[in-house]
Amino acid sequence: MAVSASMSPQEIIDQQPMSRMQILAVILCIFLFALDGFDVLAISFAAPGIASEWNVDRAALGVILAMELIGMGVGSVLLGNLADRVGRRPVSLLCLSIMSLGMFLAGTANDVTTLSAYRLFTGFGIGGMLATANAMVAEYSNLRRRNLAVICLGTGFPIGAILGGSVASILLQSQDWRSVFMFGAICTIVFIPVVWFFLPETILFLARKRRIGALEEINQTLKRMGHVLVDKLDELVESKSRFDRAQLFSPQLIRTTMLLTAGYFCHVMTFYFIIKWIPKLVVDMGFDPSIAGGVLVWANVGGLTGTILLALLSGRFSLRYLVVLAMLGSFLMVALFGQGFETIRDLSLIAAAAGFFTSTGIVGFYALNARMFPTEVRAGGTGFVIGIGRGGSALGPILAGFLFASGQDLQTVAMTISIGSLVAAGMVLLLSASQSEKEALVLG
Repeated sequence: MAVSASMSPQEIIDQQPMSRMQILAVILCIFLFALDGFDVLAISFAAPGIASEWNVDRAALGVILAMELIGMGVGSVLLGNLADRVGRRPVSLLCLSIMSLGMFLAGTANDVTTLSAYRLFTGFGIGGMLATANAMVAEYSNLRRRNLAVICLGTGFPIGAILGGSVASILLQSQDWRSVFMFGAICTIVFIPVVWFFLPETILFLARKRRIGALEEINQTLKRMGHVLVDKLDELVESKSRFDRAQLFSPQLIRTTMLLTAGYFCHVMTFYFIIKWIPKLVVDMGFDPSIAGGVLVWANVGGLTGTILLALLSGRFSLRYLVVLAMLGSFLMVALFGQGFETIRDLSLIAAAAGFFTSTGIVGFYALNARMFPTEVRAGGTGFVIGIGRGGSALGPILAGFLFASGQDLQTVAMTISIGSLVAAGMVLLLSASQSEKEALVLG
C-alpha cells in the first residue's frame, strides 16, 4: 500500500472517491437511523392500545407520547458532546445498548408512570444516536458527496417507520401493544455486533483528537478503505484539534447556531404532532388500530419520497431554499389534515402529503447542520441543535393533548401547531449562505 507524505488524512477523505467500505459505512448509518425511526414511533403504533387498556385521556396520552422526545433532547446534547470527546464508535454502541434495553423494558410496563420512565430512558439513547450517526456519515463521506450522504441518512427514519410499522400493524392484529416494543428491542440488539465489526472510528475524529496510537488506527482504516496511507499527522490537523464546542457561540458561528436551533425547534413541534398523533386520531374516527397504523406508515412513505427528492435536487438548487419550500408545504398540509376526512384512502393520502413535507424539512436541517458545523464540533453542534430543538418535539404532542382535552377540535389544533413550520421557514431564510457556511466547508 502506497504511503502519502503530502496529503493529510482529512485531505484523503475529502478529495478521494468514496470506496465501497465508505459507502457500506454510510448505508449502515442509514440503518441506524432506521432503528431510531421505528423506536421513536413505536409508542405511536402502541398508543391506541395503551389508551384503551389503561383508560388514558388525551392530555395524559400527549405526555406519554412526548417522553422519549424529552429523553432525545438530553441524549442529543450529552451524548453528542461525548462523541466529540471519546469517539463516534463507542458512543454509537452505548446508544444501541440503551435503546435495546429501553424498548425491552417498555414491553414489560404495567402502568403509565413506569412506561413513561422507560420511554424517557429509551429516548436518551435515540437522541445520542441521531447526533452521532449524523457526524459519522459526514466524516465517512468525501467533500463532493457529503451533502448527499447526510440527506440520504435522513431516509433511514421513514424507512424504519415503514418497515417496522408494517410489521407492527401485523402484530397488532393478533397481539397487544407490548409486542411492538419487543420487536423493536430485538431489531436494535442485532445491530450491536454489526456496528462493532463494521463501523471503525472515523478518520477525521482520530486525526483531530490525536490519541495514543491514532496514526496506526488511521492507517488501518485507510487500508480498509483502499486509500493511500499517511506517515505522520501534520501540524495543521493538530492545531484544528483545539477547536472546541465553545466555538458554537463564537462570533463566526453563533448566528448559525441560534437560527438552526430555533428553526429546528419550531418545525419538529409540527412534525411530531402529526407523526405521534395520527394512529390515535384515526382510531377515534372509528377505525381499527391496525388500520390506523397503516395511515402512519403512509405518512412515512411520503416522508421517504420527500427525502429522496431532496437528495436529488440538493445538487442543483440551494439547500436553504429547498428547506424553506418544505417548511411552507408542511404548514399547509398539516393544517389541511385538520380538516378531517372520512375514508382511509383520503386520510392516507393527506397523511402522505404531510409526511412528505415535514420529513423533508427534518432531513434538510440535518444536512444544514453537517454543512455548517466544522468537524471538531459537528456531533456536538448537531447534538445541540437537535437537543434544544427536541423541546419543540416534546411540546407538539403535549400541547396537542392539552388542546384536545380543553375541548378544541382537530381543525383548531392542527392549524395552531402547523404554525411552527411557518416560523421555521423564516428562521432558515435568515441563515447566512455565505461566511459561516464557507468556513465550515473549509474546516470540515
